[in-house]
Amino acid sequence: MTMKIYIITHKNFNERYDANVYYPLLVGANKNSCDIAKVKDNTGDKISNENPYFCELTGLYWIWKNVSEDIVGVCHYRRFFTKNRYIFCNRFVLEKEDIRKYLTENDIILPERNHHEYFGLTAYENYAQLHNIADWETTKDVIERLYPEYINDVNWFEQEKIGYCYNMMISKKEIFDQYCEWLFSILFEVEKQIDISNYDSYNKRVYGFLSERLINVWVHHQGLKVKEVPVYMTDLKFCTRVKNKIRNVRGKLCTII
Repeated sequence: MTMKIYIITHKNFNERYDANVYYPLLVGANKNSCDIAKVKDNTGDKISNENPYFCELTGLYWIWKNVSEDIVGVCHYRRFFTKNRYIFCNRFVLEKEDIRKYLTENDIILPERNHHEYFGLTAYENYAQLHNIADWETTKDVIERLYPEYINDVNWFEQEKIGYCYNMMISKKEIFDQYCEWLFSILFEVEKQIDISNYDSYNKRVYGFLSERLINVWVHHQGLKVKEVPVYMTDLKFCTRVKNKIRNVRGKLCTII
């Protein structure tokens, strides 16, 4: 089976990777540049100009519409799937055989859910703390209208204190396409209904933030078998890695207790 895992980037980066598996994909390519990018999101069927608002999703859309490999995936120039749980894991980025093995036994590879991402809050409380909760409510209304069978999954996720983050995934292209069709049908409708003209540059990335939550809803509804894989973040300092590990362990212990 053919395989391509795309490294979403908006600039050059120095992280090591297997060039036979990983392909840098430049997003926002009409404005950004990257010498090592093998492909750009401003070719073929595209939404490249939406990058300031959709973030890495312009790359996700490009893969959906323009790629035909059997297995596809998305990671980031500063976030990679890794096959161990150690704090220093830059030398253990998933390889082709790891991915094949995981997808033989599972439907999809997603980032390991960590308690530190939501800071002990529910998913709903976390979004309200960081972003405009009205945008989530609009998204929920859109889902209820377009996909009413998903509303119980939305309600479930709102009360969760852990989730799949970072808009990273690896799966067979068929599953990838199904997710993208569902996701973008929702986001394009939400885009018609919310006004982000007065948002700062960070919160204008609203559709990227929404999709980080929506993948949890979709996977839960689909009942997919998930392989959770740790994520290596190239830009985190040692002390931050340690703090995150401790916070995650504490969160798991609290859940058990």
